[in-house]
Amino acid sequence: MIPRTLIASAQIPNGPEMRLYSRGGDHMILLEREELMSTRMSGSEEALATMTADRLGSRPGQRWLIGGYGMGFTLRAALARLPGNARVTVAELVPEIIDWARGPMAALTDGCLDDPRVTVALRDVTNEIAGGGWDAILLDVDNGPDALVRAQNQWLYEPGGLAVTRQALRPGGLLAIWSASSDARFSRTLASAGFRVEEEVVRARANGKGPRHHIWFATPR
Repeated sequence: MIPRTLIASAQIPNGPEMRLYSRGGDHMILLEREELMSTRMSGSEEALATMTADRLGSRPGQRWLIGGYGMGFTLRAALARLPGNARVTVAELVPEIIDWARGPMAALTDGCLDDPRVTVALRDVTNEIAGGGWDAILLDVDNGPDALVRAQNQWLYEPGGLAVTRQALRPGGLLAIWSASSDARFSRTLASAGFRVEEEVVRARANGKGPRHHIWFATPR
């Protein structure tokens, strides 16, 4: 087996350390010993964008908020579907993630961060949500609604945070949340917060194989 090589590390504000590794032609980002993301598994992150686009349809001038960047799978899939008059803000709390995208993973990034439709906000996604006026808010800042990466993220999945997010959506807007696993309690929390809820199961790999991941699609009632 080809050994993995440590390329760089970054400290999450008020959280643990992340490490970027390479193995052969693949990259992976680990949080302590847990693999958060890998270039081998892009399918469910791409589905987060494509399934959101399918639900929103062709409404003009769409404004999307993606938190966070990760390896850019969601952003690239969104840009492939959105028209030229759309605008996408990517909220990324860890600046090194963007540095890695422009540096050791530049081939994977494929210039998406320089697309004129894209704005990168190097701050907490909660600050961007509060600004409001979003057609779509896509959250992939944890492995699900258990705030694995950073304890402060728990607000996003609680009634208070969901109420703010609901108000931040334009009429007909959509909240989409990626998760590594299902969570019936969180589905009930979303419904109690005034959302109509769909939960989709998607495969981790683009070829339809790999672990089953989950996406909640929530629209204000």
